[in-house]
Amino acid sequence: MTSSIRSLNHRFPPYVLAARLSNNLPLVPSVHLLTAMYTRIQRHNRERSKHHKEDEEHRKYCSRLREANEDEHDLRIGRRLREFELPGPQGYEEAISFANWDVFWYTRGFPSMDTERSRRHASKLLTYPITIGGVLHQHSGLTLNNQRLTPEGSRSLAALRSTLHVAPGAPETAEAAVGKPQVRIFILGARAESSLPPHVWEQLTMLFPSTHFHMFFIGPQVSLPQPSNTQTTPKTPATPSPLAEASETTPNTSDTATEVAEAEKPVYLPNVYQPPTPAPIARLKRTRSSIERYGVPSYTVPYTPQLTITGMQANYADVHAQFQHTLDPYSDVFFFFSPGFGFPSPESVSEETGEPLLQIASPTEWGPVLPMLLASKCAIFVTGFSPADVERDVRSLSTASDVAGEFEWVITPGPNTFGSEKWEIADFDPRVMVKTNWGIWGIRGKSRDIQEKSRFSLF
Repeated sequence: MTSSIRSLNHRFPPYVLAARLSNNLPLVPSVHLLTAMYTRIQRHNRERSKHHKEDEEHRKYCSRLREANEDEHDLRIGRRLREFELPGPQGYEEAISFANWDVFWYTRGFPSMDTERSRRHASKLLTYPITIGGVLHQHSGLTLNNQRLTPEGSRSLAALRSTLHVAPGAPETAEAAVGKPQVRIFILGARAESSLPPHVWEQLTMLFPSTHFHMFFIGPQVSLPQPSNTQTTPKTPATPSPLAEASETTPNTSDTATEVAEAEKPVYLPNVYQPPTPAPIARLKRTRSSIERYGVPSYTVPYTPQLTITGMQANYADVHAQFQHTLDPYSDVFFFFSPGFGFPSPESVSEETGEPLLQIASPTEWGPVLPMLLASKCAIFVTGFSPADVERDVRSLSTASDVAGEFEWVITPGPNTFGSEKWEIADFDPRVMVKTNWGIWGIRGKSRDIQEKSRFSLF
């Protein structure tokens, strides 16, 4: 009993001891009081443990919420984040493995990821560029042997890899990029990926030392650079006249009645989450505006001799005409990061049923875009944030009349080796938790081989 009393005494905070002294109570409570408190604590712990065992929702969500909360706190405590110290160019004749995150980090020369939290931080930062590299590289883990790569996909990737890599036996160096065509990667519907610092995207170029990349971020939520004239002089407010003050303070009854009537009118709001546009990105030294070239709010950054980044805040259907005659399956590829093909459209409604159309068939979202891309015969890769999201998007392909039956599989749907390992919590519902780029699949426009008939054949 003495040892239990001593351990309980250490649990009393200073304000409890001060309160006991101010009320002329003994500093150390009696044995009976301590025993009663100890019994009450044990009973409360047993009841809480029983409640948590019976509550399946608590077990399912709370551990993930705690993990996500601790990860966010760890990013803000001010420690040195070694997992964000990215390596430089790959050494000569040092092969890179794309088996999984651990082997990739080791063969690429990253600092050691000693904790699961460091893994989550690094995977979230690198999931976008390494997902692209893990698909396009000649040492990709998506092969015919594991049935993730189809024969049609093998031909598409062989065409891209003939541009991304040098001839067998030749050194893969920056000098080998002379004379090779530029590889353009179009990321459509870009949001968070457009706000990544350019040095993170530079990690993709280090996987292909002999290639010059031009990244295109296209979407209505693309982050644009901060204005060059950020410092503005504050305007001096003009002194209002007494008559203006009186008119502002006197409410207009007709306007007020109209506003109340409009507020009471029911408005249809579909249950579709619209992610906010990321904050403006930092303006680099060589950042220049490209609105004269593309006709939409845009910018271009020639970051390194191997990497150029262009961002356009517009729908791809509005700028496709500037690329359609130059698209080449040997040097152009399209990526959609969680595009939401299978989600209902917040704007378009079916004329027959009156229900919202899926975004893949909506004329205001992806409806006109996918047929354009399939006609180019370029490879199209799509990621999803969960198994249900991947299945939802794949099922939606059969509902769009201009897409169903017009494509061939390049990569079969399945997990993405380089998806983020960090749980992302939705702002609108903390029970919605996803992992960025959990799965990946790919398609291309269907090829139709022409068979020449003999001129002497009657049939």
